[in-house]
Amino acid sequence: MKKTDSLSYYRSHAIKLTIPVFFELLISSLFGMIDMMMVGNSGPSHITTPAIAAIGITNQMMFIGIAIAQAISAGGTAMISRYCGANEEYKVPNVVKHLIVLSIFLLIIPFVSINLLIPENVMKFIGAKQDTIDVGLNYFRIIILGFIFQSFNLSIFASIRGAGDTKTPMTINIGVNLLNVFGNYILIYGKLGLPALGVTGAAISTSLSHVVASIILIIMLSNKSHVVRLDLSKGFKFDKPIIQNLIKIGGPAALEQVGFRVGVVIFIKIISGLGTVMYATHQIASNILSLSFAPGQAFGIAASTLVGRSLGQKRVDRAERFIIEINRLALISSIFFALIFYFYGAKITGLYTDDQLIINESINIMKIIALIQPFQASAFTISGGLRGAGDTVSTLIVTIIGIVFIRIITAYILINIVGIGLVGAWLAMLFDQFVRWVGMVYRYKTDKWKEIKLK
Repeated sequence: MKKTDSLSYYRSHAIKLTIPVFFELLISSLFGMIDMMMVGNSGPSHITTPAIAAIGITNQMMFIGIAIAQAISAGGTAMISRYCGANEEYKVPNVVKHLIVLSIFLLIIPFVSINLLIPENVMKFIGAKQDTIDVGLNYFRIIILGFIFQSFNLSIFASIRGAGDTKTPMTINIGVNLLNVFGNYILIYGKLGLPALGVTGAAISTSLSHVVASIILIIMLSNKSHVVRLDLSKGFKFDKPIIQNLIKIGGPAALEQVGFRVGVVIFIKIISGLGTVMYATHQIASNILSLSFAPGQAFGIAASTLVGRSLGQKRVDRAERFIIEINRLALISSIFFALIFYFYGAKITGLYTDDQLIINESINIMKIIALIQPFQASAFTISGGLRGAGDTVSTLIVTIIGIVFIRIITAYILINIVGIGLVGAWLAMLFDQFVRWVGMVYRYKTDKWKEIKLK
Protein backbone atom coordinates (compact mmCIF):
# COMPACT_ATOMS: atom_id res chain seq x y z
CA MET A 1 0.00 0.00 0.00
CA LYS A 2 1.27 3.45 -0.91
CA LYS A 3 1.89 5.86 1.93
CA THR A 4 -0.66 8.25 0.40
CA ASP A 5 -3.29 5.51 0.47
CA SER A 6 -2.76 4.48 4.10
CA LEU A 7 -5.24 5.10 6.89
CA SER A 8 -2.74 7.35 8.68
CA TYR A 9 -2.50 9.57 5.57
CA TYR A 10 -6.24 10.29 5.50
CA ARG A 11 -6.57 10.74 9.24
CA SER A 12 -3.50 12.97 9.56
CA HIS A 13 -4.68 15.28 6.78
CA ALA A 14 -8.21 15.35 8.20
CA ILE A 15 -6.99 16.12 11.72
CA LYS A 16 -4.48 18.72 10.47
CA LEU A 17 -7.27 20.73 8.85
CA THR A 18 -9.95 19.98 11.44
CA ILE A 19 -8.19 20.87 14.69
CA PRO A 20 -7.66 24.62 13.94
CA VAL A 21 -11.26 24.95 12.68
CA PHE A 22 -12.54 23.04 15.70
CA PHE A 23 -10.74 25.29 18.16
CA GLU A 24 -11.80 28.37 16.22
CA LEU A 25 -15.48 27.39 16.26
CA LEU A 26 -15.33 26.04 19.83
CA ILE A 27 -13.75 29.24 21.13
CA SER A 28 -16.25 31.35 19.17
CA SER A 29 -19.15 29.31 20.59
CA LEU A 30 -17.73 29.54 24.11
CA PHE A 31 -17.37 33.30 23.77
CA GLY A 32 -20.93 33.43 22.44
CA MET A 33 -21.99 31.60 25.59
CA ILE A 34 -19.96 34.02 27.71
CA ASP A 35 -21.68 36.95 25.97
CA MET A 36 -25.08 35.63 26.96
CA MET A 37 -23.90 34.70 30.47
CA MET A 38 -22.52 38.20 31.03
CA VAL A 39 -25.78 39.79 29.90
CA GLY A 40 -27.78 37.25 31.92
CA ASN A 41 -25.88 38.19 35.07
CA SER A 42 -25.83 41.95 34.53
CA GLY A 43 -28.96 42.82 36.47
CA PRO A 44 -32.33 41.64 37.86
CA SER A 45 -34.13 38.88 35.96
CA HIS A 46 -37.01 41.12 34.83
CA ILE A 47 -34.42 42.96 32.69
CA THR A 48 -31.95 40.18 31.84
CA THR A 49 -34.57 37.63 30.76
CA PRO A 50 -35.95 39.84 27.95
CA ALA A 51 -32.34 40.86 27.17
CA ILE A 52 -31.45 37.20 26.62
CA ALA A 53 -34.57 36.86 24.48
CA ALA A 54 -33.44 39.94 22.47
CA ILE A 55 -30.08 38.32 21.80
CA GLY A 56 -31.90 35.20 20.63
CA ILE A 57 -34.22 37.18 18.36
CA THR A 58 -31.29 39.06 16.84
CA ASN A 59 -29.34 35.83 16.42
CA GLN A 60 -32.16 34.32 14.37
CA MET A 61 -31.96 37.16 11.86
CA MET A 62 -28.16 37.12 11.92
CA PHE A 63 -28.15 33.39 11.26
CA ILE A 64 -30.00 34.10 8.00
CA GLY A 65 -27.37 36.63 6.92
CA ILE A 66 -24.46 34.46 8.03
CA ALA A 67 -25.96 31.41 6.33
CA ILE A 68 -26.31 33.27 3.01
CA ALA A 69 -22.73 34.58 3.32
CA GLN A 70 -21.48 31.05 3.94
CA ALA A 71 -23.58 29.73 1.06
CA ILE A 72 -22.14 32.27 -1.37
CA SER A 73 -18.69 31.38 -0.06
CA ALA A 74 -19.32 27.64 -0.51
CA GLY A 75 -18.80 28.03 -4.25
CA GLY A 76 -15.55 29.89 -3.62
CA THR A 77 -14.29 27.21 -1.25
CA ALA A 78 -15.05 24.44 -3.77
CA MET A 79 -13.39 26.34 -6.62
CA ILE A 80 -10.31 27.39 -4.65
CA SER A 81 -9.73 23.89 -3.25
CA ARG A 82 -9.97 22.40 -6.75
CA TYR A 83 -7.63 25.02 -8.20
CA CYS A 84 -5.10 24.33 -5.45
CA GLY A 85 -5.43 20.58 -6.01
CA ALA A 86 -4.76 21.11 -9.73
CA ASN A 87 -1.80 23.49 -9.03
CA GLU A 88 -3.69 26.46 -10.54
CA GLU A 89 -3.30 28.87 -7.62
CA TYR A 90 -2.98 31.84 -9.98
CA LYS A 91 -6.78 31.66 -10.49
CA VAL A 92 -7.54 32.20 -6.79
CA PRO A 93 -7.30 36.05 -6.52
CA ASN A 94 -9.96 36.50 -9.19
CA VAL A 95 -12.31 34.18 -7.32
CA VAL A 96 -11.75 36.23 -4.14
CA LYS A 97 -12.71 39.46 -5.93
CA HIS A 98 -15.88 37.89 -7.31
CA LEU A 99 -16.83 36.61 -3.84
CA ILE A 100 -16.51 40.08 -2.33
CA VAL A 101 -18.49 41.79 -5.11
CA LEU A 102 -21.30 39.21 -5.04
CA SER A 103 -21.45 39.41 -1.25
CA ILE A 104 -21.85 43.20 -1.35
CA PHE A 105 -24.62 43.30 -3.96
CA LEU A 106 -26.49 40.06 -3.23
CA LEU A 107 -26.28 40.12 0.56
CA ILE A 108 -24.91 43.13 2.42
CA ILE A 109 -26.91 45.91 0.73
CA PRO A 110 -30.37 44.23 0.80
CA PHE A 111 -29.92 42.52 4.18
CA VAL A 112 -28.64 45.54 6.08
CA SER A 113 -31.10 47.94 4.41
CA ILE A 114 -34.21 45.91 5.27
CA ASN A 115 -33.21 45.29 8.87
CA LEU A 116 -32.28 48.91 9.57
CA LEU A 117 -35.37 50.38 7.90
CA ILE A 118 -37.93 48.28 9.81
CA PRO A 119 -36.11 46.76 12.83
CA GLU A 120 -39.15 46.59 15.12
CA ASN A 121 -41.25 44.90 12.45
CA VAL A 122 -38.51 42.32 11.87
CA MET A 123 -38.20 41.57 15.59
CA LYS A 124 -41.97 41.22 15.94
CA PHE A 125 -42.11 38.91 12.93
CA ILE A 126 -39.51 36.62 14.47
CA GLY A 127 -41.56 36.50 17.66
CA ALA A 128 -40.33 39.24 19.99
CA LYS A 129 -42.69 40.48 22.67
CA GLN A 130 -42.80 44.20 23.51
CA ASP A 131 -40.57 43.82 26.59
CA THR A 132 -37.92 42.18 24.40
CA ILE A 133 -38.14 44.98 21.81
CA ASP A 134 -37.93 47.67 24.50
CA VAL A 135 -34.71 46.19 25.89
CA GLY A 136 -33.09 44.92 22.71
CA LEU A 137 -33.90 47.28 19.81
CA ASN A 138 -30.55 49.08 19.97
CA TYR A 139 -28.77 45.72 20.27
CA PHE A 140 -30.49 44.59 17.06
CA ARG A 141 -29.52 47.74 15.13
CA ILE A 142 -25.86 47.70 16.18
CA ILE A 143 -25.39 44.00 15.42
CA ILE A 144 -26.90 44.49 11.95
CA LEU A 145 -24.38 47.30 11.25
CA GLY A 146 -21.57 45.00 12.37
CA PHE A 147 -22.74 42.43 9.83
CA ILE A 148 -21.30 44.62 7.04
CA PHE A 149 -17.83 43.64 8.28
CA GLN A 150 -18.76 40.16 9.47
CA SER A 151 -19.97 39.06 6.02
CA PHE A 152 -16.71 40.27 4.45
CA ASN A 153 -14.77 38.28 7.04
CA LEU A 154 -16.77 35.12 6.36
CA SER A 155 -16.04 35.29 2.62
CA ILE A 156 -12.30 35.68 3.16
CA PHE A 157 -12.12 33.00 5.84
CA ALA A 158 -13.88 30.55 3.49
CA SER A 159 -11.38 31.37 0.75
CA ILE A 160 -8.42 30.85 3.07
CA ARG A 161 -9.76 27.49 4.24
CA GLY A 162 -10.36 26.46 0.63
CA ALA A 163 -6.63 26.97 0.06
CA GLY A 164 -5.95 24.54 2.91
CA ASP A 165 -5.03 27.13 5.58
CA THR A 166 -7.23 26.70 8.65
CA LYS A 167 -4.74 28.15 11.15
CA THR A 168 -5.01 31.78 10.02
CA PRO A 169 -8.82 32.03 10.47
CA MET A 170 -8.44 30.33 13.85
CA THR A 171 -5.79 32.78 15.04
CA ILE A 172 -7.72 35.86 13.92
CA ASN A 173 -11.04 34.64 15.32
CA ILE A 174 -9.61 33.71 18.71
CA GLY A 175 -7.88 37.10 18.96
CA VAL A 176 -10.95 39.18 18.11
CA ASN A 177 -13.18 37.05 20.36
CA LEU A 178 -10.86 37.74 23.27
CA LEU A 179 -11.13 41.43 22.39
CA ASN A 180 -14.93 41.07 22.31
CA VAL A 181 -15.07 39.57 25.83
CA PHE A 182 -12.85 42.33 27.17
CA GLY A 183 -15.07 44.91 25.48
CA ASN A 184 -18.15 43.21 26.95
CA TYR A 185 -16.70 43.46 30.43
CA ILE A 186 -16.11 47.20 30.01
CA LEU A 187 -19.33 48.13 28.22
CA ILE A 188 -21.89 45.76 29.80
CA TYR A 189 -20.86 46.46 33.40
CA GLY A 190 -19.53 50.04 32.97
CA LYS A 191 -15.82 49.74 33.76
CA LEU A 192 -12.92 52.17 33.19
CA GLY A 193 -15.21 55.12 33.82
CA LEU A 194 -17.69 54.21 31.08
CA PRO A 195 -21.46 53.85 31.71
CA ALA A 196 -22.99 50.39 32.14
CA LEU A 197 -24.79 49.76 28.84
CA GLY A 198 -26.03 46.21 29.44
CA VAL A 199 -27.08 44.35 26.32
CA THR A 200 -26.36 47.42 24.13
CA GLY A 201 -22.76 47.33 25.32
CA ALA A 202 -22.51 43.70 24.23
CA ALA A 203 -23.64 44.73 20.73
CA ILE A 204 -21.06 47.53 20.47
CA SER A 205 -18.25 45.22 21.56
CA THR A 206 -19.29 42.46 19.14
CA SER A 207 -19.53 44.79 16.15
CA LEU A 208 -16.18 46.45 16.89
CA SER A 209 -14.53 43.01 17.00
CA HIS A 210 -15.77 42.36 13.44
CA VAL A 211 -14.28 45.69 12.33
CA VAL A 212 -10.90 44.75 13.80
CA ALA A 213 -10.99 41.36 12.04
CA SER A 214 -11.74 43.08 8.71
CA ILE A 215 -8.77 45.40 9.12
CA ILE A 216 -6.46 42.44 9.79
CA LEU A 217 -7.78 40.57 6.76
CA ILE A 218 -7.40 43.57 4.44
CA ILE A 219 -3.75 43.89 5.50
CA MET A 220 -3.26 40.16 4.86
CA LEU A 221 -4.96 40.29 1.44
CA SER A 222 -2.55 43.01 0.34
CA ASN A 223 0.39 40.59 0.77
CA LYS A 224 1.25 39.36 -2.71
CA SER A 225 2.95 36.23 -1.36
CA HIS A 226 -0.36 34.77 -0.13
CA VAL A 227 -2.37 32.39 -2.30
CA VAL A 228 -5.54 34.16 -1.15
CA ARG A 229 -4.93 37.81 -1.96
CA LEU A 230 -6.71 40.82 -3.40
CA ASP A 231 -4.96 42.19 -6.49
CA LEU A 232 -6.65 45.54 -7.18
CA SER A 233 -4.03 46.66 -9.70
CA LYS A 234 -5.76 44.60 -12.41
CA GLY A 235 -9.17 46.11 -11.67
CA PHE A 236 -12.31 44.01 -11.76
CA LYS A 237 -14.06 42.39 -14.69
CA PHE A 238 -16.82 39.81 -14.41
CA ASP A 239 -15.56 36.38 -15.39
CA LYS A 240 -18.43 34.29 -16.76
CA PRO A 241 -17.10 30.83 -15.74
CA ILE A 242 -16.41 32.02 -12.19
CA ILE A 243 -19.88 33.55 -11.90
CA GLN A 244 -21.44 30.34 -13.29
CA ASN A 245 -19.55 28.18 -10.80
CA LEU A 246 -20.38 30.43 -7.85
CA ILE A 247 -24.06 30.43 -8.80
CA LYS A 248 -24.09 26.71 -9.60
CA ILE A 249 -22.71 25.84 -6.17
CA GLY A 250 -23.62 28.86 -4.08
CA GLY A 251 -27.15 29.30 -5.48
CA PRO A 252 -28.60 26.05 -4.12
CA ALA A 253 -26.54 26.47 -0.94
CA ALA A 254 -28.03 29.94 -0.46
CA LEU A 255 -31.55 28.65 -1.06
CA GLU A 256 -30.86 25.86 1.41
CA GLN A 257 -29.74 28.26 4.09
CA VAL A 258 -32.52 30.77 3.44
CA GLY A 259 -35.08 27.95 3.52
CA PHE A 260 -33.56 26.59 6.69
CA ARG A 261 -33.45 29.95 8.44
CA VAL A 262 -36.95 30.93 7.38
CA GLY A 263 -38.04 27.55 8.72
CA VAL A 264 -36.24 28.29 11.98
CA VAL A 265 -37.99 31.67 12.23
CA ILE A 266 -41.37 29.94 11.86
CA PHE A 267 -40.21 27.37 14.40
CA ILE A 268 -39.24 30.20 16.78
CA LYS A 269 -42.63 31.87 16.31
CA ILE A 270 -44.31 28.63 17.40
CA ILE A 271 -42.09 28.54 20.49
CA SER A 272 -42.52 32.25 21.28
CA GLY A 273 -46.21 31.57 21.88
CA LEU A 274 -45.15 29.76 25.05
CA GLY A 275 -44.05 33.07 26.65
CA THR A 276 -40.84 34.99 27.38
CA VAL A 277 -39.51 32.56 30.02
CA MET A 278 -39.89 29.54 27.72
CA TYR A 279 -38.39 31.51 24.85
CA ALA A 280 -35.41 32.53 26.99
CA THR A 281 -35.01 28.86 28.00
CA HIS A 282 -35.03 27.87 24.34
CA GLN A 283 -32.40 30.49 23.51
CA ILE A 284 -30.10 29.29 26.28
CA ALA A 285 -30.53 25.68 25.11
CA SER A 286 -29.88 26.75 21.51
CA ASN A 287 -26.78 28.62 22.61
CA ILE A 288 -25.53 25.48 24.37
CA LEU A 289 -26.37 23.35 21.31
CA SER A 290 -24.30 25.72 19.17
CA LEU A 291 -21.26 24.71 21.23
CA SER A 292 -21.62 21.19 19.87
CA PHE A 293 -21.72 22.54 16.31
CA ALA A 294 -17.98 23.15 16.55
CA PRO A 295 -16.71 19.59 15.93
CA GLY A 296 -19.33 18.78 13.29
CA GLN A 297 -18.78 22.02 11.39
CA ALA A 298 -15.01 21.64 11.68
CA PHE A 299 -15.10 18.14 10.23
CA GLY A 300 -17.51 19.37 7.55
CA ILE A 301 -15.16 22.20 6.52
CA ALA A 302 -12.22 19.78 6.44
CA ALA A 303 -14.24 17.34 4.31
CA SER A 304 -15.22 20.11 1.92
CA THR A 305 -11.63 21.26 1.41
CA LEU A 306 -10.12 17.78 1.12
CA VAL A 307 -12.85 16.47 -1.19
CA GLY A 308 -12.48 19.51 -3.46
CA ARG A 309 -8.71 19.16 -3.53
CA SER A 310 -8.90 15.42 -4.25
CA LEU A 311 -11.32 15.98 -7.12
CA GLY A 312 -8.99 18.70 -8.46
CA GLN A 313 -6.29 16.02 -8.50
CA LYS A 314 -8.77 13.70 -10.26
CA ARG A 315 -8.61 11.28 -7.32
CA VAL A 316 -12.25 10.38 -6.72
CA ASP A 317 -11.21 7.40 -4.62
CA ARG A 318 -9.31 9.69 -2.29
CA ALA A 319 -12.30 12.05 -1.96
CA GLU A 320 -14.52 9.15 -0.95
CA ARG A 321 -12.02 7.87 1.58
CA PHE A 322 -11.69 11.29 3.18
CA ILE A 323 -15.45 11.47 3.76
CA ILE A 324 -15.47 8.01 5.38
CA GLU A 325 -12.57 8.67 7.73
CA ILE A 326 -13.65 12.19 8.68
CA ASN A 327 -17.16 10.93 9.44
CA ARG A 328 -15.72 8.33 11.83
CA LEU A 329 -13.78 11.01 13.69
CA ALA A 330 -16.89 13.21 13.87
CA LEU A 331 -18.98 10.43 15.41
CA ILE A 332 -16.32 9.78 18.06
CA SER A 333 -16.24 13.45 19.05
CA SER A 334 -20.05 13.61 19.23
CA ILE A 335 -20.10 11.00 22.00
CA PHE A 336 -18.02 13.27 24.23
CA PHE A 337 -20.48 16.15 23.93
CA ALA A 338 -23.47 13.85 24.30
CA LEU A 339 -22.23 12.58 27.67
CA ILE A 340 -21.58 16.10 28.98
CA PHE A 341 -25.00 17.40 27.96
CA TYR A 342 -26.83 14.34 29.28
CA PHE A 343 -25.28 14.29 32.75
CA TYR A 344 -24.42 17.95 33.37
CA GLY A 345 -27.13 19.80 31.44
CA ALA A 346 -28.76 21.60 34.37
CA LYS A 347 -25.40 22.78 35.72
CA ILE A 348 -24.50 24.25 32.33
CA THR A 349 -27.84 26.07 32.14
CA GLY A 350 -27.21 27.42 35.64
CA LEU A 351 -24.18 29.29 34.31
CA TYR A 352 -26.52 31.49 32.25
CA THR A 353 -29.16 32.40 34.80
CA ASP A 354 -30.34 31.88 38.35
CA ASP A 355 -33.97 31.72 37.20
CA GLN A 356 -35.05 28.34 38.59
CA LEU A 357 -37.96 28.07 36.14
CA ILE A 358 -35.51 28.15 33.24
CA ILE A 359 -33.10 25.70 34.89
CA ASN A 360 -35.87 23.16 35.66
CA GLU A 361 -37.31 23.39 32.16
CA SER A 362 -33.88 22.79 30.62
CA ILE A 363 -33.22 19.41 32.26
CA ASN A 364 -35.12 17.25 29.74
CA ILE A 365 -34.14 19.50 26.85
CA MET A 366 -30.45 18.93 27.57
CA LYS A 367 -31.01 15.18 27.41
CA ILE A 368 -32.61 15.60 23.97
CA ILE A 369 -29.62 17.69 22.89
CA ALA A 370 -27.40 14.76 23.90
CA LEU A 371 -29.37 12.41 21.62
CA ILE A 372 -29.06 14.88 18.72
CA GLN A 373 -25.24 14.81 18.77
CA PRO A 374 -24.31 11.78 16.58
CA PHE A 375 -26.88 12.56 13.86
CA GLN A 376 -25.85 16.22 13.79
CA ALA A 377 -22.10 15.50 13.61
CA SER A 378 -22.42 12.93 10.83
CA ALA A 379 -24.80 15.11 8.80
CA PHE A 380 -22.39 18.07 9.07
CA THR A 381 -19.49 15.94 7.82
CA ILE A 382 -21.23 14.25 4.90
CA SER A 383 -22.91 17.46 3.72
CA GLY A 384 -19.53 19.21 3.90
CA GLY A 385 -18.04 16.56 1.64
CA LEU A 386 -20.93 16.87 -0.80
CA ARG A 387 -20.55 20.66 -0.93
CA GLY A 388 -16.82 20.27 -1.54
CA ALA A 389 -17.75 18.25 -4.60
CA GLY A 390 -20.14 21.00 -5.70
CA ASP A 391 -23.24 18.96 -4.84
CA THR A 392 -25.37 21.60 -3.13
CA VAL A 393 -28.70 20.72 -4.76
CA SER A 394 -29.07 17.50 -2.76
CA THR A 395 -28.25 19.22 0.55
CA LEU A 396 -30.88 21.86 -0.35
CA ILE A 397 -33.57 19.19 -0.84
CA VAL A 398 -32.68 17.25 2.31
CA THR A 399 -32.56 20.38 4.47
CA ILE A 400 -35.90 21.74 3.25
CA ILE A 401 -37.57 18.38 3.88
CA GLY A 402 -36.10 18.28 7.39
CA ILE A 403 -36.94 21.80 8.50
CA VAL A 404 -40.30 22.32 6.77
CA PHE A 405 -41.93 18.92 6.64
CA ILE A 406 -40.41 17.46 9.79
CA ARG A 407 -39.40 20.08 12.37
CA ILE A 408 -42.12 22.70 11.88
CA ILE A 409 -45.05 20.32 11.46
CA THR A 410 -43.92 18.07 14.32
CA ALA A 411 -43.32 21.04 16.63
CA TYR A 412 -46.74 22.49 15.89
CA ILE A 413 -48.43 19.16 16.64
CA LEU A 414 -46.46 18.47 19.84
CA ILE A 415 -46.83 22.02 21.23
CA ASN A 416 -50.31 23.09 20.12
CA ILE A 417 -52.17 19.78 19.83
CA VAL A 418 -50.43 17.31 22.14
CA GLY A 419 -49.55 20.13 24.54
CA ILE A 420 -46.11 19.05 25.83
CA GLY A 421 -44.62 22.53 25.58
CA LEU A 422 -40.97 23.33 24.89
CA VAL A 423 -39.90 19.69 25.13
CA GLY A 424 -42.08 19.03 22.07
CA ALA A 425 -40.11 21.60 20.07
CA TRP A 426 -36.85 19.89 20.91
CA LEU A 427 -38.23 16.45 20.10
CA ALA A 428 -39.12 17.90 16.69
CA MET A 429 -35.51 19.05 16.31
CA LEU A 430 -34.28 15.54 17.14
CA PHE A 431 -36.58 14.04 14.51
CA ASP A 432 -35.44 16.66 11.98
CA GLN A 433 -31.74 15.90 12.60
CA PHE A 434 -32.34 12.16 12.20
CA VAL A 435 -34.19 12.59 8.89
CA ARG A 436 -31.51 14.91 7.51
CA TRP A 437 -28.79 12.44 8.50
CA VAL A 438 -30.62 9.66 6.66
CA GLY A 439 -30.96 11.89 3.59
CA MET A 440 -27.27 12.84 3.53
CA VAL A 441 -26.15 9.22 3.89
CA TYR A 442 -28.48 8.15 1.07
CA ARG A 443 -27.18 10.86 -1.28
CA TYR A 444 -23.56 9.99 -0.49
CA LYS A 445 -24.14 6.32 -1.30
CA THR A 446 -25.62 7.10 -4.73
CA ASP A 447 -22.14 8.27 -5.87
CA LYS A 448 -23.72 10.97 -8.05
CA TRP A 449 -21.68 13.66 -6.28
CA LYS A 450 -18.57 12.19 -7.93
CA GLU A 451 -19.79 13.19 -11.39
CA ILE A 452 -20.17 16.97 -10.82
CA LYS A 453 -17.89 19.09 -12.99
CA LEU A 454 -16.88 22.75 -12.63
CA LYS A 455 -16.17 25.13 -15.50
